[in-house]
Amino acid sequence: MNFKDSLTKKSVNSLISFIISTMPKRCFTTQKISDEFMLTGNEKFSSVPGEKWTCGFGKASYTPDDYGSKTYYIAGYDSDNPVKGVLDDLYARAVYLDDNRGDGGVIFCALDCVGMSRRDINDIRKSVLKSGKLGRIKSINISSTHTHAGIDTQGLWGEKIYKSGKDTAFMDNLKKAAAQAVITAFEKRKEGRLFMGYTPVEDMQADVRTPVTYDKNLTRFRFAPDDKSGDTYIVNFASHAELLGTTSLISADFPAYLIKEIEESQPGSNAVFFNGAVGGMISAKEIKKVYRDSIDCEAYMKDFGKQLGEIALSVNNETELKPILNIKSKGIAVPGDNTVLILARYLKVLNNDIGRTEKRNKVCIYSEVGYMELGDKDVAVFLVPGELFPELYNGDFLTEKDSANHRPASYQKVLADMTECRHKFVIGLCNDELGYILAENDFLLNETLPYINKATDDMDRDHYEETNSTGPETGKIILDETESLIKSAYN
Repeated sequence: MNFKDSLTKKSVNSLISFIISTMPKRCFTTQKISDEFMLTGNEKFSSVPGEKWTCGFGKASYTPDDYGSKTYYIAGYDSDNPVKGVLDDLYARAVYLDDNRGDGGVIFCALDCVGMSRRDINDIRKSVLKSGKLGRIKSINISSTHTHAGIDTQGLWGEKIYKSGKDTAFMDNLKKAAAQAVITAFEKRKEGRLFMGYTPVEDMQADVRTPVTYDKNLTRFRFAPDDKSGDTYIVNFASHAELLGTTSLISADFPAYLIKEIEESQPGSNAVFFNGAVGGMISAKEIKKVYRDSIDCEAYMKDFGKQLGEIALSVNNETELKPILNIKSKGIAVPGDNTVLILARYLKVLNNDIGRTEKRNKVCIYSEVGYMELGDKDVAVFLVPGELFPELYNGDFLTEKDSANHRPASYQKVLADMTECRHKFVIGLCNDELGYILAENDFLLNETLPYINKATDDMDRDHYEETNSTGPETGKIILDETESLIKSAYN
């Protein structure tokens, strides 16, 4: 009998209670401390435009050059998968955007990695703010592209399950690169015009877990500087960046080749990619062939990125946006129900901000949500700290009959219903990585080993994603807190 077989649900709960009760104080923090470097944005949203848009772009590579003599681990699929080479570089790409209304600019930065804890993201924010080089700023947002061929930035893909796969020097270099990209974006800002357009992307995505629902739109922003020096493109699309499959080569996956297509087709231009609601599991159409390694994964990945780049450039329904940018963020706390994640935190594999709750031997995880509007009710952007299941955005939940728990979803509002803006979308893995964020009516745990073994429902569907989530309440908390945030911006 192995260790897993000897465990029961009761013994798992007893074990986690013991771990929490014996965790040193240094493992815990408070919401106030966790929120220290989160800029809250606009207290109230306004429809008064500024004089003109200002935008800047910056990027910096953090690919290590000593991978041949030092061990780094690829994150996203199998653990204990050391790096053996580089297919393409990992970058931090940042955009500074300001409507020049006098309340400060906004930063959005995308990192080529599987995910980043809010604590690590706050290190970047702290570095940028302490530099004193940004002038007035009202929001700093750091997202992950979710490449499954980047270097471990969370700690979960090391040699052993109880040992972090993160390299301290690499993480320091990543944070320095991100801070430099942000500062460069501010320093290179120019005046110009901002346009938004979108187009459905046909027959390129797949959803490998029911309900089959996802955002089919590719959304594109284009900043055209007055000096004609080259446009900046901001692209949002929902798909796991996992098309290389299990690889030992460093790569940003398809976002790198989407960006390459744009920048090479438009000399002098810059581009950045932000992922969307990719929760369980929005990926590329041929992903099952990638899983089975029955396809030339590298060729498929590069072509997928190139096609998306071509689609981004083909957008022909642009709307010019008035220089109005409203944004607001708030700290939240979600229950830390996942025993495995809490154990990983205890072992210093993960480093999410956690705190004690009023309930004995229970913990919460501190995170944040955000909301942004651009133009005169033209665009709404939901900033979500993890891999959101799209039904929590669009309301396409499984029915009582088809859900694992055989009950209807009970949410008051989904994200799309919280705004009157004409176009809306999600930026996922933004300012944190809480894992999968699922609908509670289809959230099913293994009865004997919850969060350790995956469950199988009475329709013979497996529930793997639950093992990589913080718990069943996370979705509701994110929806409720986002709705509260939006209401506070107008009331």
